[in-house]
Amino acid sequence: MQQLSGQDAMFLHAELDGLPQHIGGVSIYDQSTAPDGKVRFKQILAMLEDRVHLSPIFRRKLAFVPYNLGRPYWVEDPDFDMEYHVRHIALPKPGDWRQLCILTARIHSQPLRRDKPLWELYVIEGLNNVEGYPQGCFAILLKVHHCAMDGATGTQFMNIVHDLTPETRQFNENPAWVVERPSKARMLGRAYIDAWRKPGQIIDMAREAGGALTRIRRGRKEKAYRSVEDKQSTRFQGKISRHRSVEACKFDFEVIRQIKNTQPGTTVNDVMLTIVAGGLRKYLDSKQELPAESLVSGCPIDVRSAEERAAGGNMVGFMNVALRTDIEDPVQRMIEVHEEALSAKSYAEALGPRFAVDLADVMPGNVLSLAIRTASATGLVESNVMFNTIVTNVPGAPFQLYMCGAELIDSISLGPLLPNVGLFHIVYSSVQDKKGSINLSFTACRDMLPDPAFYAQCLREAHDELRDAALAPLKRTRKRKKPMSTGS
Repeated sequence: MQQLSGQDAMFLHAELDGLPQHIGGVSIYDQSTAPDGKVRFKQILAMLEDRVHLSPIFRRKLAFVPYNLGRPYWVEDPDFDMEYHVRHIALPKPGDWRQLCILTARIHSQPLRRDKPLWELYVIEGLNNVEGYPQGCFAILLKVHHCAMDGATGTQFMNIVHDLTPETRQFNENPAWVVERPSKARMLGRAYIDAWRKPGQIIDMAREAGGALTRIRRGRKEKAYRSVEDKQSTRFQGKISRHRSVEACKFDFEVIRQIKNTQPGTTVNDVMLTIVAGGLRKYLDSKQELPAESLVSGCPIDVRSAEERAAGGNMVGFMNVALRTDIEDPVQRMIEVHEEALSAKSYAEALGPRFAVDLADVMPGNVLSLAIRTASATGLVESNVMFNTIVTNVPGAPFQLYMCGAELIDSISLGPLLPNVGLFHIVYSSVQDKKGSINLSFTACRDMLPDPAFYAQCLREAHDELRDAALAPLKRTRKRKKPMSTGS
């Protein structure tokens, strides 16, 4: 048995009615590269069965401590059934992009059963009218609970179920599968021991917090941070419904890189945050709801050390970045977003990048669960704006991937919504179109964002405006430097 970390357990406690806490994605495959030009459902099942021993995510489920006196444990499921977790469906005709997004949103809105291993995979056929995709392609929709996997470990999981060539690797291994029955007495005993350790952990945490406060005061005195305390409320704040909307935009990575290079020190993340800011600005302005002050994004950061890269679960810190939606000029907005990101990083370093991880480990699970549910029931969550949206970066594999011989040609990512935060963006980089691209996908509460195609258009327009404004001076310079032709 392996006990969940405090942060992993936090994602279980945060799962309220209408707020399932799983992550996932949709991957699109061209099966013309498969040996017979066709991938069958039974081949995908066989491949997963052959690799089930490579990741603990496949077969382990939760065992809860009686009376919720301690964090749950991962145990092997003795009744594991691969065919329960892998489903085969098809889009209704005509099978276009909008239908795929609607189906994805419906599946993503449904919580995972807690008495089973916390993942599901859907093989989706019928994508015959999606613009830009070849005929006969299919999609894989994956859902995994956030307590089992975050974006960083998700990349490792995807590498397990893919190959680097159209030839499918055969492992043909059948290692001993040890199923350990959870003992309630043992779990209660462990909870008792952990309870005695809590005071010491709290004292250590208090010492670290004291040092963090000193660093933060010094940083504020030196004006190393910009204040993001006065956060605005938008339509994306409030009670989250059970329904979701999903969409995505694809951008050329080379263009994003060129935009980044126009301003010293600017990163690709700064550019993508600026595009999100521009899209939000356009969308809210069209509804006559654009606040005068800047909106703020929560940005998760991976805090794993080099030794922890292979560890599963979550090790995530957080920083708040002002998106400067109050600035109309896209280039000036990008410059300011870069400064805001530097400020947020400095604040996170002063606080301690692992502060959120350590705090979750110290807090008793039953206390945290009660606090979250009480705050939700009393409306306290909706009255406090932590941030307006979330933007996270998930790196894709830097090489071409295949599943059962089918070439992976596109991917979008899906995130969970949080209390009072009804819009979640994921920036996913890939090489699946041979030249490199960045997919900006978003998951939203459908009541808050009922027109996802329009918001996607706002993001595209924000990208185009930033591109034109940032790269126009370079084009004029190149034009002036072009040598004049001379007559013979």
